[in-house]
Amino acid sequence: MSRLPLGALQEREFRLFFTGQFVSLIGDAITPFALAWAVLDLTGSPTDLGLVIAAKTAPLVIFLLAGGVFADRLPRRAVMLTADVARMGTQATVAALLLTHSAHIWELIVLQAFAGTATAFFNPASTGLTPMTVSSARLQEANALRGMSMASTGLVAPALAGLLIVTVGPGYALAIDAASFGVSLFYLARLHLPAHINLPPQSFARDLRDGWQEFVARSWVWLIVVGASLGNMMSGVWLVLAATWIKKGHGGAGAWTAILVVSAVGALIGGATVLRVRPRRPLLAACLVVVPNALPLVFLALRFPWETLVAAALVTGFGNMVFNTLWETTLQQHIPAASLSRVSAYDWFGSLLCQPIGLALAGVVAGAIGMSSTLWIAAAVTTASIAATLAAPSVRHLERLDEPELDHGAHQLVPG
Repeated sequence: MSRLPLGALQEREFRLFFTGQFVSLIGDAITPFALAWAVLDLTGSPTDLGLVIAAKTAPLVIFLLAGGVFADRLPRRAVMLTADVARMGTQATVAALLLTHSAHIWELIVLQAFAGTATAFFNPASTGLTPMTVSSARLQEANALRGMSMASTGLVAPALAGLLIVTVGPGYALAIDAASFGVSLFYLARLHLPAHINLPPQSFARDLRDGWQEFVARSWVWLIVVGASLGNMMSGVWLVLAATWIKKGHGGAGAWTAILVVSAVGALIGGATVLRVRPRRPLLAACLVVVPNALPLVFLALRFPWETLVAAALVTGFGNMVFNTLWETTLQQHIPAASLSRVSAYDWFGSLLCQPIGLALAGVVAGAIGMSSTLWIAAAVTTASIAATLAAPSVRHLERLDEPELDHGAHQLVPG
C-alpha cells in the first residue's frame, strides 16, 4: 500500500469525510469571535459573554457520555447527521435573530446550549467513524490530517472572522457557520460505510457501564486520560496568568497573537511529522514529545521575555499535535469497534473535566500565593503527571498493531 504522506486522501470515503469536516471546522473557528462581538454589541457585558460561552461548553461536557452510548448503539453517521442538523438549525436561528436585530441574551444562551449538546453527540461518533472511512494502514495519516485541519483553521479564523465582522457583521458570520454544517451534512450523506451491526438489547445504564469497563480494563487508557486531565488543568492556569501578564505591559495583543499563531504553526509541523513517522511504541513517543509542556509555565514563572513564550509555543504546539494523533490512532486500533465511541466519550469527558477548574482557580490561587508560586506548582504537576504516565509499563511497552493483524479484525464488528 502507498505510504505517500497524503495517501489517506486518495481513499474516497476519507476524502469526503475530511472535506466536510474541514469546511465545518472553518465555520466553528469563526463562531467564537463573531458570537463574542454580537454579545458585546447587544449588552457590552462581560458577564453576559461568559454566560453565553458557558452555555455552549457545559452541555458539551455533561452530555459526552450519553453521546458515546448513542454513537455505539446507533449508526454513527446517523448520529453525526442529526447533530449537524441541530447545529445548523441553532446557528441559523442565531444568525436570523442578529440580522433582524431582535436577539436577546437568553435566546443566545438557550441556542448555544443546544449547539453544545449536539457537539457532545457528534465528537464521540466522529472518533468511531474515522476508522470506517480509511484503510488501517492509513489510519494514523488520517488522524494527522484531521489534526492539521484544526490547526490550520486556527491560523486563518481570526483574520477571516475579523474581516466578516467588519464588512458584513457577526450575523452573517454565524450564517456562514450554519452553512458549513450543511456542507458537512452533504459529504457525510455521500459516504459508503460498512453496515451497522446491532448490539444486544440492554439498558442505557448497562451500555454506559460496559463502556466504563472497557475504559478501565486497560491501564494505559485511564492513565493517559488522568495525565491529560491534569495537563489541561495546568494549561488553564497558564492561559489565565499568561494572558493577564502579557496584557499588563509585556507585549500586549501582538505578543498574544504571536503565541497563538506560532502554536498553530508548531501543530502543523507536528502533523506533517506524524504523516510519515510511525513509532513502534506510539504512547511512549507521545508522552516523550509532551515532556516540554512545563516550559511555558517555567518561563513565565521566571518572568522571561514574552519572546521565549513564543518559542515555547512552537515546541508545545508540535508536541501536543503528535501526542493527540498517536493517542487517537492507538485508541482506534486497540479498543473494540463496538465500544470505541463510549471509550472515546470517557476520554473526552476525563480530559476536559479539570480544565475549567484550572481556569477558575488560577487567579484566586495566584492572588493568595503569588503568580510565580502558582506557576511553579503548575509546572511541577505537569512534569509529575507526564513522569508518572511514562513510568507505567503498559504505556511504555504498548505497540502499534501490525497492519495485517488490524486488517484481519477491523470489520468484524463495526457499527455503521
